[in-house]
Amino acid sequence: MRFMRPAPGASGRSQTLFAITRCLPFVVLAAVLSIELSPAHTLYTGSLLSPAPALAAVTMGPFGSAGVALLAAAICGITTAHNDAWGSEVVYANLLALVVVAVASVATSAVRVRRDRELAHIRRIAEVSQNVVLRPLPARMGVVNTASVYMAAERGAQIGGDLYEAMSTRYGVRLIVGDVRGKGLAAVRSAAAVVGAFREAVHYEQDLAEVMHRCAAALGREYELLDRSQFQDPQELEEQFVTVLLAQVSEESLVHLINRGHPPPLVMRGRKVRSLDPVRPLPPLGLEDFLAPPPIRVETFPFLPGDRLLLHTDGVVEARNHYNEFFPLHRTMETLDGATPSEYLDGLRHALVRHAEGRLSDDAAMVLIERVIGGAGRPVL
Repeated sequence: MRFMRPAPGASGRSQTLFAITRCLPFVVLAAVLSIELSPAHTLYTGSLLSPAPALAAVTMGPFGSAGVALLAAAICGITTAHNDAWGSEVVYANLLALVVVAVASVATSAVRVRRDRELAHIRRIAEVSQNVVLRPLPARMGVVNTASVYMAAERGAQIGGDLYEAMSTRYGVRLIVGDVRGKGLAAVRSAAAVVGAFREAVHYEQDLAEVMHRCAAALGREYELLDRSQFQDPQELEEQFVTVLLAQVSEESLVHLINRGHPPPLVMRGRKVRSLDPVRPLPPLGLEDFLAPPPIRVETFPFLPGDRLLLHTDGVVEARNHYNEFFPLHRTMETLDGATPSEYLDGLRHALVRHAEGRLSDDAAMVLIERVIGGAGRPVL
C-alpha cells in the first residue's frame, strides 16, 4: 500500500527552494564584503547587512540566525575599518539596525523551530490515526492478490474521508471502499466508525447485507455523538452521509457486491474493462431518515481466474486537467500493463497524477484485487 501526495515533483522543488533560501544570507554578506573591499567602491552597502539575520531566520534555528548576525557584525567592523568610516552616524545607525533585526530574528526562529516540532508531533499522531483507518493490505489474501493506494488532495495530509479495508474470513475475502462527504475531524470519525464496524462484522455475519446493516448502525451512532457546534450551517449536519461499496470473493468464480451510492467497481478481463453497475441503486449510508432504502440484495457478477477488479472513490473519476476534462479511467485501464496488481496500480496512479497535473481536487483511494489462477489461499480467521 502507498500513501501519496498528488504532486511527486513538489518535494524536489521545495528542497531546491529551501537550499537557495538558506544560501541567500551568505550571498548577501559575501556581496557586501566584496563591494566594500573593492578598490572601485563608491557606494556604502553596510545597510544591506541588517536583512541577513532575518533571511537566516526563515530556514535556520536560533543558533544559526545568531551566527549569521555575528558574521554580519564582523563584516561591518572589517569594512568600516577598511574604509576608515568609524565615527560616522550612518555606521552607528546601521549597527543599531543590525542589532535590532538580529534580536528579532533569533526570537522568531526560536518560535518557528518550536512550532515545527509541534507540527512534527501532530503528524506522527496523524500517521497513527492513518494506520488505524487505512491499514496496509497484504499482497495476498485468500484467493486474490491485492494492492492499494491512497492520495490526499491536501498537501501534507495523509488521511481524509476516504476509507477502505480488506479482510480474509471464513466466508471469503471481504472488502469495503467508501467515501465520507465532507472533510475534517468529523469525516475521519465517520470513516473510522464504518471501518471499525466492518472489521468486526465480517467475521461473524454470514450474510453480506447484515455487514452493511452493521456499518449503517455504527455510522448512525457516530452521528448522534457529533458535536453540532462544529457545523456553522445546520444543513451541513443533515447532509452528512457515506457512500459505501462492499465486495466478497469466495472459492466460487464470482464476486458479490452491495453498493450504497458509491462509484461502481470496474472488472478487467484481458484488455476489456466493464463497469459493474448495480441493478437496484441504493442510497448512501446516513440518509435513511430522508431516503428509506429498499431491502438490500446482494448482486453477483462473474469474477474468473485472472480477472482484476478495481474499487475506487470518486476522487479518481472526478480528477480534472486544465481543460476541465475528467480522468478517463476506463480507457486508461485498458492501455496499462502490469505483471502484478501492485505494478498495475502504480501505473494507474502515475496516469492519474499526470492527468490532474499534480493537483487533485479530492482525496483518491484505489484497491485492486486479482483472482488467483489455480489454487486457493487459506482464509485468516
